[in-house]
Amino acid sequence: MNSNFLRNTPIAHRGLHDAQRPENSMPAFLAAIERGYAIETDVRFTKDRQLVVFHDDTLLRMTGDPRSVSECTYGELKELSLGGQNAHIPLFSDFLREVGGRVPLLIEIKNMPHVKGKEVAAAMYALLKDHGGEYAVQSFDPFYVRAYKKLCPDVLCGVLGTAEKGAAKGVKAHVIKHMSLNFWVKPDFISYRKEDLLQRKIKFKGIRLAWVVRSPEEERSARAVADNIIFEDYLP
Repeated sequence: MNSNFLRNTPIAHRGLHDAQRPENSMPAFLAAIERGYAIETDVRFTKDRQLVVFHDDTLLRMTGDPRSVSECTYGELKELSLGGQNAHIPLFSDFLREVGGRVPLLIEIKNMPHVKGKEVAAAMYALLKDHGGEYAVQSFDPFYVRAYKKLCPDVLCGVLGTAEKGAAKGVKAHVIKHMSLNFWVKPDFISYRKEDLLQRKIKFKGIRLAWVVRSPEEERSARAVADNIIFEDYLP
């Protein structure tokens, strides 16, 4: 398993986005490719079990539509605009085709109630097996990480963590904060919220990523506790 990009290549959070290039849109991804950054992005299922590139559970923030992604077919989603340069929600397959292996990818599997790890891992692998470029997989859900790691042992898989209040509730919040199932998952890397990584002693001997870094000053402090950064709003 080659971990060089996770250690050495700054990772653009949801692409290199701004007011004209919405997050997780083709224009944002192409801008990151032009500058040679790795790309962090998100995948989730539609109602008709298509994998799309989209962060939020609901469409409201990005499109003004109050529905959740899981309520909509891809045919419905592709009619919605993300704004900016006439950008739309991409299919994961179209995203992979556009990237074409030109830069490494860090793919986050979003939490999806009632979707088991085996299902989403199999759907992702069906599209990624012929991708040809470097990629790694991460999730806040340790069951998703373990499922992909079991299916593709040669792919780097990591666990996301945060101590941010409101990120989750109950047992799930404890697991996300303390990454208490790492002994079972055996992640190749962790990806932890920058503010929390600076304040807490995280016991992990592998690769550490810090998110989200938004300035050169934040980058300097993050690199004191992490191997690499996931960034936005500036150019490292």
